[in-house]
Amino acid sequence: MGRELLIGLGVALLASWLLLVVGLLLARPKGPLLAEAVRLLPDLLRLLRRLAADRTLPRGVRVRLALLMVYLAIPFDLIPDFLPVIGYADDAIIVALVLRSTVRRAGLAAVRRHWPGTEDGFAALTRLTGMRGPESG
Repeated sequence: MGRELLIGLGVALLASWLLLVVGLLLARPKGPLLAEAVRLLPDLLRLLRRLAADRTLPRGVRVRLALLMVYLAIPFDLIPDFLPVIGYADDAIIVALVLRSTVRRAGLAAVRRHWPGTEDGFAALTRLTGMRGPESG
């Protein structure tokens, strides 16, 4: 009985992981946006820290951003780097999804207010994440 439970748990974990991989593949940025994400990484990390520290944002948003920073700090990936395309892109995809969620809850103005990079970098960020708001047209 215990062995069957362990096998079932292993199968469930594997199935969940495969669903995560498929979800990330479907959510990944298309075309050159992935290269833009890598270029924006230093500014993105500063943005995440600033947003997570902003007490005017809803608590759920700040918790989500803090969890994202913990995920990014973990030395191993949920998706191994040897998997083509998705192996290196998983962090960028997860950051994009969390930022989309942040914009939906806190507004594009909050993200804009904390953006540490250039105007071109912010434009690339909005393309990467699909962020839209009243001030972006």
